[in-house]
Amino acid sequence: MRKAMVNAVSAMLRGHEDTALLLVDIGVWAFRDVLAAYPQRAKNIGIFEDGTVSLAAGLSLAGVTPTVYGISPFIAQRALEQLKLDFVYQKTGGNFITTGASYDFSTLGYSHYCPEDVATLRLLPGMEIVAPGTPEQFTALFDACWNDGRPTYFRMTDHCNQTRAAVEFGKAAVLRRGSRATVIAAAEALDATLAACGGLDVTVLYYTTLAPFDGETLRREYAGGKVFVSTPFYEGSLTADIMQALSGRPVRLAEAGVPLEVLRTYGTKREKDAGLGLDAPGIRQRLESFLRQ
Repeated sequence: MRKAMVNAVSAMLRGHEDTALLLVDIGVWAFRDVLAAYPQRAKNIGIFEDGTVSLAAGLSLAGVTPTVYGISPFIAQRALEQLKLDFVYQKTGGNFITTGASYDFSTLGYSHYCPEDVATLRLLPGMEIVAPGTPEQFTALFDACWNDGRPTYFRMTDHCNQTRAAVEFGKAAVLRRGSRATVIAAAEALDATLAACGGLDVTVLYYTTLAPFDGETLRREYAGGKVFVSTPFYEGSLTADIMQALSGRPVRLAEAGVPLEVLRTYGTKREKDAGLGLDAPGIRQRLESFLRQ
């Protein structure tokens, strides 16, 4: 996905003079060509995420569309106040691309984890949140919204889905239809969720745009009076949007997501998923239990 991101952002810089790229000491080698070709518009600011976001806001207010690339917790949380005041409050646009997802940097410890990014940024009015699950999805979503005049957070992962579902910005993809429940899968959780749903009579919706949330598709495809949410970030991150979309209807909801707790274990991404019940067997167990209720 990182390679697709570099290609998409580089194409933006080459094709549009009113764009800029700001790095926070990550991706410098990957972007070496555009850093050399466009030294006035592509710069490595260094390890200074909050200041870099404010610098990006100044560019945006001057008519330049900025793109900032960094690691998830250092953009979504270290620079949260700058996102809030310099972009959301000013009603100006920019792109914030992050790597690391919830715990892709699994061996670097809690400082590099960010399962809270979606829940945190969802509380910023007007903030768009995009969570592609494949390189092709990143390209399609970035091309669709990089210049829409709104602050957009792109949540990348190094653990991409093998399922190549076609996606559209602002829309959920309907992958299966069934009658017993509606299963919502987000971002890189799709493969494990589809495997967990094998042989079950359920609808599967796939979300890669998390904000704005596509409530219309959920209302239309809602089945069985039950919603099961499978996400690779904190449980509850999408609950308010789901309940608002289904307002006035009886709903039973269950989740397979990262529990709201400090993650103190180490190991690989796969080991963490298995330990938290976010692999296919863990999701299947929760889903079957939910369907029996």
